[in-house]
Amino acid sequence: MKNIVILISGRGSNMEAIVRALEAEKWPARIAAVISNKADAKGLLFAQEHGIPTAVVPSKQFASRDEFDAALREVIDSFAPNLVVLAGFMRILTAPFVEHYAGRILNIHPSLLPLFPGLATHQQALDAGVVEHGASVHFVTAQLDHGPIVVQATVPVLPGDTAEMLSERVLVEEHKIYPLAVRLFVEDRLSIKDDEVVIVHAV
Repeated sequence: MKNIVILISGRGSNMEAIVRALEAEKWPARIAAVISNKADAKGLLFAQEHGIPTAVVPSKQFASRDEFDAALREVIDSFAPNLVVLAGFMRILTAPFVEHYAGRILNIHPSLLPLFPGLATHQQALDAGVVEHGASVHFVTAQLDHGPIVVQATVPVLPGDTAEMLSERVLVEEHKIYPLAVRLFVEDRLSIKDDEVVIVHAV
């Protein structure tokens, strides 16, 4: 039974998708905690309603990113995580923090990485004139939005699309691929070789 700790900053819709999939599919894992850097994050209420322990580490109370990351790491580690999942966690994490969880921290990014790292990905896609957009689940490394990719999903860019319309379609796919990636991890079906993810298919 693996312990999963999920980090959120807001409503945590990807966290919800993971919790619901775990409950429905009976993974060999449990959500040990949902942690936010914002006390008013709506996702904390969902977690509490599902009997999941929650914690808040307010980022604004720390003078530096290093101090915040150290405090966050202490709280995360109190739940003995096998996997840390970033689900709309709006903080750039320091290299020592990421290295502490190397090979066991996942993130979802709303683009087909390596395209459009950073923010405003949907507008970036529209400005670039691409015909296809999507989302990527990847292992987190010290380089922002550049870790080994676990799984991706694509959506077409349609005539007349706005960033908001594109975001809504991509989010539907995010809610499918993030639970899939987490399940593959907890079932020991993921490994990293030469900075690429290898997926072991079920027998």
